[in-house]
Amino acid sequence: MARARPTEELVLFAECCAVALAAALLVWPLFRIEYLDNWASIESTFMAHARFIQEHWPHPRWLSWWYCGTRFDFIYPPALPYGTAAISMLLHVSTARAYHIFVALLYSLGIAGVFALVRVGSGSRLWAWMGAAATASLSPCFLFLAPFRQDALLHMPQRLNVLVKWGEGPHISALALLPFALALSWRAIRDGGRRTLALAAVASALVVSTNFYATTSLALFFPLLVWSLWIAHRDRRMWWRAVAIAALAYALTAFWLTPSYLRITMENLKIVAQPGNAWSRWTALAVLLAFALASAKLAHRRPHRAWPAFVCGAVLFFTVNVAGHYYFGFRVAGEPYRLVPELDVALILGAVAALHTLAGSGRRWRQAAALAAAATAFAFAWPYLTHPWSVYAADRNYRQRVEYRLTDWIAGHLPGGRVFAAGSVRYWYDVWRNGAQVGGGSDQGMLNNILVLAQWQVTRDNDAARDIAWLQSLGADAIVVTQGASQEIFHEYPSPQKFQGVLAPIFDDGQGDTIYRVPRRFPVHARVVETARVDALRPIPWDNVNQAALAAYRDTVENGPDTPVDMQWEGTDALRVRAHLNSGESLLIQETYDPAWHAWIGGRPIPVRNDLMGYMRLDVPPGDVEARLVFELPLDNVIGRWLTVLSVLILIAVCFGRHTRLGGRKL
Repeated sequence: MARARPTEELVLFAECCAVALAAALLVWPLFRIEYLDNWASIESTFMAHARFIQEHWPHPRWLSWWYCGTRFDFIYPPALPYGTAAISMLLHVSTARAYHIFVALLYSLGIAGVFALVRVGSGSRLWAWMGAAATASLSPCFLFLAPFRQDALLHMPQRLNVLVKWGEGPHISALALLPFALALSWRAIRDGGRRTLALAAVASALVVSTNFYATTSLALFFPLLVWSLWIAHRDRRMWWRAVAIAALAYALTAFWLTPSYLRITMENLKIVAQPGNAWSRWTALAVLLAFALASAKLAHRRPHRAWPAFVCGAVLFFTVNVAGHYYFGFRVAGEPYRLVPELDVALILGAVAALHTLAGSGRRWRQAAALAAAATAFAFAWPYLTHPWSVYAADRNYRQRVEYRLTDWIAGHLPGGRVFAAGSVRYWYDVWRNGAQVGGGSDQGMLNNILVLAQWQVTRDNDAARDIAWLQSLGADAIVVTQGASQEIFHEYPSPQKFQGVLAPIFDDGQGDTIYRVPRRFPVHARVVETARVDALRPIPWDNVNQAALAAYRDTVENGPDTPVDMQWEGTDALRVRAHLNSGESLLIQETYDPAWHAWIGGRPIPVRNDLMGYMRLDVPPGDVEARLVFELPLDNVIGRWLTVLSVLILIAVCFGRHTRLGGRKL
């Protein structure tokens, strides 16, 4: 009896595993490292996020550590922190080690993803291997983006450089998933396989659930892919397949990717990215129209030109976006430099397609030219390929770092306190232990935008009196100030001496690191305030002459009724407040306001109002009051969860049903 031949899908799967294994050998030290010797990295944000998940499994709703409180779902897309937490629990390793295992694994899979994409798009196994090898070792952008070339040790690939040097774990992990999403989409849209379509939606949802910059890239690549296939095949069913992939992918992410999440993300993006400009938008439109016309002419009803059309479009749009910004200030939205790794992928796809065409011409001199060009390109990778493990430096003495020492001291001497921290201390504040701070690991998921103004003025100006008013108004119990010889990386305070003689130091290690106590009437983050006095306050102006309004707010909060308040957290999503109030008094809870917070007294609902500082205020009846506040699951999350459940049921029906085609060829 003849032996059954392996299917094309099994062969491709085996090849992808081989590519991923080879890539993993290149980055093997990353699987084993706990802490890199790079304390300016933002990877601390994701380690802390994962640790919070691990401690409050499976899904907390509120995070009181950062930004004086915020929605847990708003901090970051869930794939990487949940993946890190799961690895930490399964392997019994720290979240720091688990994070590096996660990103190293995804990085390796990403090389296999490029192999799969080229293999599916071009049909060539040889050039798929070439594309994977180039992705693992080269960065074409180094040819014309000198600062990025100079920043990369041994000219290691830019995607690896931003991963290990700048902590871009989510971005590079999502970029690793992106080629799989595109390869599956290519097959599903071209051939109509339902199971492939379902897998394309799952892969796309994973990209979105890992990082938004890679999601932006998916939003650029996917329409190019659909257009290139349609213009080459002219099959109207392709549009419906594309819509199905997009709709199913969104439904899979709807449990967290809610309208409120998108609104807050867009608001926070303004903090870290400059706005686009009009001429860039018109230029982008002109480039889009030019590509559409050229591809319509050259690839019309020519299926063999679908892949070249897609690759040319990818090279064109990412080059205009990134190189256009570098040379001419082109900017439509976001930060174009964040898409340099995607530009590399597009350029590699373009180079491989060009060499494939050149070598496939049948003429020996062209084949020799293609081989020579490939060899020349890989020669630039020689320094990295001969020493691939030397680009990692582990720090095994992390307990001697200022980020660890200061947070350890605070945990022991200010339990339950809220601290104003800056620089690398702020980034690493919650990696090892729990602690509330005014800021957070990054500027994402921030509900209370007045914190941006506070952070800027406290760190950058010289007005110590206003800074103290800020700290007291925000409920900060202490402030960490670093200067001079401190190990802290960023040194954000131009005038770190401004608090000397004004605030009492409670810690000073003699190495440029000082912690000052902020005087507050009561340590608890709740106050009894005079209702009429609070109502008469003016909003805090967003300018440098807001001292009077800020001082008035501080005096109302700190110099109001001399009544202590008892406040206790019940898990992560509820708190209980007890106090005695006289007529004309209200309760101020110094935790960020959100409409999903609800309050009850004796089973009777009490309105929760938004305070001038972005905190919660309860207008309660006089007497001995016990109020319970609960952060309830927002309505858009409830709807999103049902959408996700529905999408999962659809996936099950599609994958295990009898029919596996959406028109066209069988999978």
